[in-house]
Amino acid sequence: QVELQESGPGLVKPSQTLSLTCTVSGASITTASYHWSWIRQPPGKGLEWMGAIGYRGGTYYSPSLKSRTSISRDTSKNQFTLQLNSVTSEDTAVYYCARDFRGLNGEYDYWGQGTQVTVSS
Repeated sequence: QVELQESGPGLVKPSQTLSLTCTVSGASITTASYHWSWIRQPPGKGLEWMGAIGYRGGTYYSPSLKSRTSISRDTSKNQFTLQLNSVTSEDTAVYYCARDFRGLNGEYDYWGQGTQVTVSS
């Protein structure tokens, strides 16, 4: 059974950096050929793919967020991390990590439960 769990602060101040970690159990993040994504859903809006890290460590970002986003991993802990810089209230959302099993085609077989992040002073 594959499980993903997001963790991180629920409140971030404007202009600061949002940092979230996804801990994976039941599967290795280095197993071919999966990609591990960050997805968010702002209140009242749809899901937005933010970026992903592949099993070989390659990173992929949404063009609209690329300048502010960094995804990394710690294979010893089987975790991957999202950093989003210079946050504003527009970054308030539920953030999810998920496993993409079809090569960044947006087909996810496992999701974390999601974590609410609010950007506010």
